[in-house]
Amino acid sequence: MPVVDRLYRPLKDLRISVTDRCNFRCSYCMPKEIFGQDYPFLKREEILSFEEIIRVAKVASTLGVEKIRLTGGEPLLRKGVSELISQLNRIEGIRYITLTTNGVYLEKYAEQLKQAGICRVNVSLDSLDPEIFKQINDMNIGPEPVLKGILRAKETGLEVKVNMVVKKGVNESQVLPMVQFFKEKEIALRFIEFMDVGSTNGWDLKDVLTKKELHSIISEKYPIEPVNPTYFGEVAKRYRYVGSSSEVGFISSVSETFCSSCTRARLSTDGKIYTCLFASEGFDLKSLLRSSVDDSELKQVLMDVWNKREDRYSELRTEKSEKRKKIEMSYIGG
Repeated sequence: MPVVDRLYRPLKDLRISVTDRCNFRCSYCMPKEIFGQDYPFLKREEILSFEEIIRVAKVASTLGVEKIRLTGGEPLLRKGVSELISQLNRIEGIRYITLTTNGVYLEKYAEQLKQAGICRVNVSLDSLDPEIFKQINDMNIGPEPVLKGILRAKETGLEVKVNMVVKKGVNESQVLPMVQFFKEKEIALRFIEFMDVGSTNGWDLKDVLTKKELHSIISEKYPIEPVNPTYFGEVAKRYRYVGSSSEVGFISSVSETFCSSCTRARLSTDGKIYTCLFASEGFDLKSLLRSSVDDSELKQVLMDVWNKREDRYSELRTEKSEKRKKIEMSYIGG
């Protein structure tokens, strides 16, 4: 039975963060000055087990969820994640499973992910220039292992999309080199506006390179034409290079919001359900999962949470709301 929120948006997508740990310290997500060596990451008993994740996914599927995306932190740091994918793939109603990764371990695990049933991997890569990329990830890691992972995933038959967060004064010089490289490789590239997720990434509107600006930079050298969306709630505005089958897309949460068609809920590593990427708090499912509630009661809770949902942060973004405390992206997933 499909469920809708107060703005009549259905629940179709569930994003599941399987770990709060990451091997990068990107300034827009997990800045090293906050997430240092002594940062208190979650203990094993504090995170959801695979069994608990499967249970939530099964119940969510009865409410209309068809797509699951595994996120982190870096999901490939979670031991046995391929087995989790295999189990999710057996849930009736789940039609599409994707995974977002920084790509460092993708070359090693691409074949396992494909066999487990992943349909697509979204790989974060913000620069082809080694020095700029090292500056962004702050772990002295160049783009080579990520590129190897991307190409290996494509070889296995996985659909691959590359996501680039663009920040003025940091990596805008890499827009055209990224376009040229992935256009030639026939791999979809998506540009993401620098967003005010969390409270530690130093977000400022002046650092945002907007979709309009990106479109202008790209189309001046590579003419592009719009592609119709394939489903309700599609986040990226997609374009095709004229005379090519390769695509480029823009995720414009700041300049051209898409709250009105948002169908996504997020399950954090420690079992809280969030109805918005910019949320301040979530509902604790872990306590219910570890109590005596049965699946019908769990289903009713999820229905109630979604029925009460009225989030549209990006549409209502103000200076005051920007400064309120929000959940970090590394905790809730992208």
